[in-house]
Amino acid sequence: MDNFLQAAIEEARSGLKNGGIPIGSVLVIDGKIVGRGHNQRVQKDSVIRHAEMDCLENAGRLQPAQYRRATLYSTLSPCDMCSGTVLLYKIPTVIIGENRTFRGPEDYLRSRGVQVQVVDNVECVGLMEQFIRDHPALWNEDIGELNGRP
Repeated sequence: MDNFLQAAIEEARSGLKNGGIPIGSVLVIDGKIVGRGHNQRVQKDSVIRHAEMDCLENAGRLQPAQYRRATLYSTLSPCDMCSGTVLLYKIPTVIIGENRTFRGPEDYLRSRGVQVQVVDNVECVGLMEQFIRDHPALWNEDIGELNGRP
């Protein structure tokens, strides 16, 4: 398995261990992890701390040229908010652990020139399936759904 995806999975496991949703993300530039994060909506009582947003926040302020050399890894398909951030900063590549349990606007990202690769990682799928079974209301809150419907 890709070491960067493995780092994102470690972030997801860390979030789950601390009472949150098991989604993790890392930002890689020039072969090095410059930011890592996990979903912290529960832990920080935040409306925006999805894994990708937490990762980018933890990377700190970067120059536009750095974002244009970056790859964002996420254990789960990024939502509209996180995908918008990818577009805003012109991050050219997104590697997704899985999109079975949730699929964000991947086609839209592709239509805007972002290279999107879905790995379909069994560990990522298992983490999310178990979490959704155990905490359906929290999951629906995280993705902005009411009783499983948009």
